Amino acid sequence: MSLLTVGSVAFDALETPFGKTDKIIGGAATYITLSASYFAEKNNLVAVVGDDFPQSMINDLQQHGVNTEGLQIRQGEKTFFWSGKYHNDMNTRDTVEVQLNVMEDFDPIIPESYQDCQYLMLGNTAPAIQRTVIERLRTRPKLIVLDTMNLWIEIAYPDLTELIKQVDVLVVNDEESRQLTREYSLVRAAAKIRTMGPKTVIIKKGEHGALLFHEDRIFFAPALPLEEVFDPTGAGDTFAGGFIGYLAKTDNISFDNMKRGIIYGSAMASFCVEKFGAERIMNLTQDEIQARVSEFVKLSAFGFEEVI
Repeated sequence: MSLLTVGSVAFDALETPFGKTDKIIGGAATYITLSASYFAEKNNLVAVVGDDFPQSMINDLQQHGVNTEGLQIRQGEKTFFWSGKYHNDMNTRDTVEVQLNVMEDFDPIIPESYQDCQYLMLGNTAPAIQRTVIERLRTRPKLIVLDTMNLWIEIAYPDLTELIKQVDVLVVNDEESRQLTREYSLVRAAAKIRTMGPKTVIIKKGEHGALLFHEDRIFFAPALPLEEVFDPTGAGDTFAGGFIGYLAKTDNISFDNMKRGIIYGSAMASFCVEKFGAERIMNLTQDEIQARVSEFVKLSAFGFEEVI
């Protein structure tokens, strides 16, 4: 089934305890579409870059089966840029520099060939941009997944809450869920979010896994213990791409299949953190992915014999 992802394609400059990079490819939509490319057959992108964005990077996306017809290239303008530095625990980071550039007035144009999308992934951008995408699709997709962040909760809360009413799945981290609902308990936070519109809520907990909430059911997916976390940038977006890519491939949005999607998303995110930027998820094999998924399954598998 056809997947449409809208979000940022960008330059990142990163520094972690393991080293630093100059400008490399980044952005929410980049990680999402690369991750989803291992699953979804029709993988469409809407984003914007400046004329400083190398054709070679666009070729990398295309070689992964990403349809870049909806990638706007603005002449005489610069690509969105973010620079960050991670602390030793790799769970906290400082934003060193942000240059909005072409993202400042991004107008998402939906090509005619994208109008049949059955799955829509709204990567982290301003709620106004995300809402415009929904409005410009003539037919509502089968599933709309929304990712957001603390910035939009802080500065665009009314727009965000109106947008949340229109989506099926909201993806946030634990801090964002608490900020959005003023509830410390993640169970209560998820329940409150579901009264706002989405039937399903995914709460990411970084190195502690992810929670899936739907009606009265909860599923927990652990994170894979890794010896080294090289760079966590993009892990959340890679998770979302694996999740929705798997759903688009199987065309099944049942709770049980979403549980499988969470595991595939977690597996993809575990690859992402092993190298700088998107390097690791550029060159995966299906055998590697299936082996990693099996590791996740083993983490939670156990026998149970009732003792009286």
